Amino acid sequence: MKFSVITPNFNGALFLEQTLQSVLEQRQDVDVEYIVIDGGSTDGSIETLKSYGGEIDHCIIESDSGPANAINKGLQLATGDIVSWLNADDIYYPQTLVRIEEIMKDNANASMCFGGCRIVDALGGETRGGITRFKELFFPLSSRFTYQCINYISQPALFFRQSAVEKAGLLREDMLAAWDYEYILRMWRHGTARRLKGTPLAAFRWHEQSISGQNFRTQFREEYEAAIEDAGILSFQAGIHLLVRLGIVGIYSAMSAVRSASDNKQSRLHL
Repeated sequence: MKFSVITPNFNGALFLEQTLQSVLEQRQDVDVEYIVIDGGSTDGSIETLKSYGGEIDHCIIESDSGPANAINKGLQLATGDIVSWLNADDIYYPQTLVRIEEIMKDNANASMCFGGCRIVDALGGETRGGITRFKELFFPLSSRFTYQCINYISQPALFFRQSAVEKAGLLREDMLAAWDYEYILRMWRHGTARRLKGTPLAAFRWHEQSISGQNFRTQFREEYEAAIEDAGILSFQAGIHLLVRLGIVGIYSAMSAVRSASDNKQSRLHL
C-alpha cells in the first residue's frame, strides 16, 4: 500500500524541517510519496526544501491563493492508495503510517480513517489538553451525523482512500479556514470512517500565526455553514452545531482576551 503525503507551505521555515523529518521517517515502514507545495516563501523555507530535494518526490515552488489551493495541486499529483496532508507546522509520530496501513487494509469500505492528535505549542509541549479530551469524548459516537453536529476530528490525524478522493473531488478554495471540515463532510458520503485507537498519530501545532489561531471566528462560522449545507438548515444537527459554535467561540474569545491582558501587562512591566 502506497501513501501520498502533501505538505503545503508558505513562510513556515520555523517548523518546516520538523515536519519534513516526521514524514520522511515513515519510509522506514511504508512506501511514501512526498509532495511539498510552497507558495513562494521568502523566509528560508526554499533553502530547507533544497536540502531535502533528493528525498521529496514532487516539490513545487510557485505562488498560490492559499493552503487549499496548494493542497489541491498536491491532490492532483498524488498517486498513492492513501492520501493525506500535513501542514508545515504539524508532525506525524513514529509508525503512524504503518498503523494506518493496517486499519485501511482491514476495512475495505472505509473512505477515511482518523486517530488521536495532540495539540502542541511552538516549543513542542502539549497544550490545550482539555480541548483534546473534549474532542475524544465523541470518538466512540463517531458517525456522519455526529460530525455534522461538531467537528471533533483533528485534520493532521486524518487519512483518505484515493478512490474516495477521486469521488469527492478537490477542496473548496473559497473558504478561509474550514475547507478541511467541509471536505470531510463530503468524504463521508463515499464510505465509512474508521477510528484507530491507541496512542496519538500526529500533533497539531497551535500558535498565534496558525490559521486557527488567527481566524477562529471565521473558522467556526464556515463550519456552521458547511454543516447546514450538508445536513439542512432545519435539521437537528444544524441546531446542535449552532449551540456548539456559540459556546466554543465564546471560550476561545475569553482565552484570547486573557492572553491579550497578559501580554499588555508584560509590556507595561518592561517599560
